[in-house]
Amino acid sequence: MSKLKFIKKKNSGRDASGQVSVRHQGGQHKRYMRVIDFKRDKRNIEGRVMALEYDPNRSCDIALIHYTDGDKRYILAPNDLKLNDVIIAGDDVDIKVGNALPLLSMPIGTVVHNVEITPGRGGQIARGSGTGATVAAKEGDFVHLKLPSGEVRKILAKGYGTVGNLGNLDWKNKVYGSAGAKIHAGIRPTVRGVAQNPRSHPHGGGEGRSGIGMNTPKTYAGRPAVGNTRKPKKYSKKYILQRRKK
Repeated sequence: MSKLKFIKKKNSGRDASGQVSVRHQGGQHKRYMRVIDFKRDKRNIEGRVMALEYDPNRSCDIALIHYTDGDKRYILAPNDLKLNDVIIAGDDVDIKVGNALPLLSMPIGTVVHNVEITPGRGGQIARGSGTGATVAAKEGDFVHLKLPSGEVRKILAKGYGTVGNLGNLDWKNKVYGSAGAKIHAGIRPTVRGVAQNPRSHPHGGGEGRSGIGMNTPKTYAGRPAVGNTRKPKKYSKKYILQRRKK
């Protein structure tokens, strides 16, 4: 088996003590994890797209790249990337779909994905199917990036991004169609809070079809579930220039 794939360990949302730490996970079909190159640290070496593949662990497709030095890696597949296309990563490469370069080197208006928050750490922003962030402005050591949510935020200009919008645009229209299909995907049932008992959920209890019985909806752990729940003193607040659309 290639080093680019390994069998995904099934944890079913449990932590080391066996308690459920993430709800609604379990029963997943056996699958392989694909090792994705989020860092794009193979600089100034050309690679050719040899395959466009489905990945069960993410919403977008992936591309298998064969580099001229014999190395092989998977990357996230942009919308217009085709078989036998040649891509490259570097500080001064062409603005072409699939190429990776620092945000500082990109013209304003460029659509990018797999954007690094911390240079060298690997892409963390805009990695889902159909997503892409737009370079809106440049200011000193930062670039203003308009994210898919509508939020405008400052990102370090030295961080790398990959040119293009991610593919598999139709993923958002997927309909599971049956309970079994969701179980195969590893998604367990979600029960409404008002249908539970008071020990299991703050909305629980009451006679018949009663409401939630409080001023605002709560999560199962008792935290607010609606409105602006972001911490007002969060470390990254100073980097957000415009909040996302409500």
